[in-house]
Amino acid sequence: MPIIRAHTGIITQINVFTVPEGRQDALIAYLGEAARVASEVPGWLSASLHKSLDGTRVVNYAQCEDREAMGRVFQRLNAAGMIDGNKAYGEANPGLYDVVFTLER
Repeated sequence: MPIIRAHTGIITQINVFTVPEGRQDALIAYLGEAARVASEVPGWLSASLHKSLDGTRVVNYAQCEDREAMGRVFQRLNAAGMIDGNKAYGEANPGLYDVVFTLER
């Protein structure tokens, strides 16, 4: 389960993919498999996939304990060819983030 609390040291990768019409579900299936591969890496915490209602975007929200763990996840996915493989489904726009503010009811 994602952990969304400020100042925990947890690193979040948010990757927004733009996909051609009809490719959203294929990318989600591919990213689900990539999450299963990543989940085997020590320090990996969670992955959540979101699809836009207009069918043009997919958001991958993935978390690791720290930057070192995120580095190990990238190495594992690179070694498996999964980072290059997602290019077949759409254009990725990744970034690493630290939660600095939350507000809940």
